[in-house]
Amino acid sequence: MQKLLQVDFGFNGPFGDEMATMLAGLAESINHEPGMIWKIWTENEAKQLGGGVYLFEDEASAQAYLEMHTARLSKMGISGIRGLIFDVNQTLSKVNHAPLAQKKAQK
Repeated sequence: MQKLLQVDFGFNGPFGDEMATMLAGLAESINHEPGMIWKIWTENEAKQLGGGVYLFEDEASAQAYLEMHTARLSKMGISGIRGLIFDVNQTLSKVNHAPLAQKKAQK
């Protein structure tokens, strides 16, 4: 069953295009994480927050990624990391056009 992972943490930037340029390699590497279907990057410059919302194929993949990502962020000096794993109500989510398609094969 698909699982949604929500992660957020205090983040001093960069934001926007500068963040996209600086973290492009990291974004590409996330595509190769086991069980990851997609990620939406989140940022709030006014509140100094960063994070993401991820869809994983199963809970084990979401949990493994959360543990690895928390360790990676901690090594970068980021603290106050919050990660929550949720079940996805597919029936209601489809009504609201949620992108719940299965992961496409890697090229």
